[in-house]
Amino acid sequence: MQTVAPAASPASEPAAALAAAPAPAPLRIGVPKETAAGEKRVATVPEVVAKLVKLGFAVSVESGAGDAANFADDTYRAAGAEVVPDAAQLWSRADIVFKVRPPTPYEVQLLREGATLVGFVWPAQHPELMQQLAARRATVLAIDSLPRQLSRAQKMDALTSMAGISGYRAVIEAANAFGRFFNGQVTAAGKIPPARVFIAGAGVAGLAAIGTAANLGAIVRANDTRAEVADQVVSLGGEFVKVDYEEEGSGGGGYAKVMSEGFQQAQREMYAREAKDADIIITTALIPGKPAPKLITAEMVRSMKPGSVIVDMAAEQGGNCELTEPGQAVVKHGVTIIGYTDLVSRLAKQSSTLYSNNLLRLAEELCKAKDGRIDVNMEDDAIRGLTVIKEGNITWPPPPPKIPAAAAKPKAAAAVVAAPKGHGHGAGEPMSLKSLAIMFGVGAVLFLLVGLYAPISFLSHFTVFVLACFVGYMVVWNVTPSLHTPLMSVTNAISSIIAIGALIQVAPPLTDAGVDRPNALILGMAVLALTLTAVNMFGGFAVTRRMLAMFRK
Repeated sequence: MQTVAPAASPASEPAAALAAAPAPAPLRIGVPKETAAGEKRVATVPEVVAKLVKLGFAVSVESGAGDAANFADDTYRAAGAEVVPDAAQLWSRADIVFKVRPPTPYEVQLLREGATLVGFVWPAQHPELMQQLAARRATVLAIDSLPRQLSRAQKMDALTSMAGISGYRAVIEAANAFGRFFNGQVTAAGKIPPARVFIAGAGVAGLAAIGTAANLGAIVRANDTRAEVADQVVSLGGEFVKVDYEEEGSGGGGYAKVMSEGFQQAQREMYAREAKDADIIITTALIPGKPAPKLITAEMVRSMKPGSVIVDMAAEQGGNCELTEPGQAVVKHGVTIIGYTDLVSRLAKQSSTLYSNNLLRLAEELCKAKDGRIDVNMEDDAIRGLTVIKEGNITWPPPPPKIPAAAAKPKAAAAVVAAPKGHGHGAGEPMSLKSLAIMFGVGAVLFLLVGLYAPISFLSHFTVFVLACFVGYMVVWNVTPSLHTPLMSVTNAISSIIAIGALIQVAPPLTDAGVDRPNALILGMAVLALTLTAVNMFGGFAVTRRMLAMFRK
């Protein structure tokens, strides 16, 4: 008897086919060699390649891409990357391309249709490039379009990473061109005054320059249109120079806005005064998509001392100084004017490492499943801001990101307004004048009662205590906020007068009748107080030492 196998049911066929289908291949990230003149950075370093491989991606690097940044091909191979001999092969195979500079028209033609490009694009300045990329049906994530006001986007903020490096390098270039030490010295051969550095603009680059110049020992003064950065300037060792004109200069995305003509006139007068005194001027004023504002005029340059230096960090967009020549260092009227446009690239290894870390964080956001596939989620504010082209459709400019904190402000304001209606004080509300007067009145009555009925010995100690509190408060008030924690911990350590009282109770003095022993309760409390005080003393010094170590190089 012949046995006939049962036919497969139609419902089981799709399931079997799905089980037999291979898993989709991971996407390949390509890292080409930068072709812009003088560009030494590379979009990914070997350390990050290994982490991209763990996310499930395949990585290809063009041969020689990291040579200028001191990353050899062998280090990429050891990290798990494939080294491709030429650019055409790399661009044609890559599903995702990591770049630093915007692609050239030739590179756009090499890009695979439907591929993803990640890097600096500057869509406002390159409309033709946007059209060329859209024609390739590409998805483009412009790292320069990241909404920087989102706190969760800071780990992907390559603009901040690069600006910090350029601010540091600007000071190094100034020190190289300057004819003296930055710090003042008194030697047997004579006295050397400290250099006077003025920094125009206290954004990320400006703050980095302030910290570097102050650490080198210079007298640093800085100005910015945003009043809120004054505390940051002071905390880094600089002095904030305020323009004698009231106008708020905060713009969107962490940038300053274009100021009124009245403010600009007052600002020019202040710059003219600072230029006469400064040995070094570093300018950082730049708003993306707009020409650099002219802050330092030719007349200001003439007023500077011979041998002075100007570093114009906005040279790529025309410069903040009228006499700047982009890409060059020139001497005019005895002043060296540095207009280099590759400050970040002059620290290629450091800048490549930070930039590749920013792109790694972006890759983690795009590939949360760690399966080597990306999801460009347009519902995510950070990803939406980055995405300037989605599958050939230009999506730039993006809508304003949703910031939850902004929606909570009207509620807080309504609560403050409602307080005078007799509903009491809510948590965090300011105390009314009536409540403040009552509190001071009650305090005055208590002080009066203490003065009338307390013994003289108590009053003398109480007076010293009150004066000590007042003096201590005034001392702490004038200390830089970043040092408050070390100051308070060491103050606690050295002010443990409780230890003296506890020691007296544990080892009481001799009397005519012999040793006056305290009872067991007082003795126990004295021992406990001595133990806690010892912890406070040794712990205070330990905390201070660890906190101060954070401020040392």
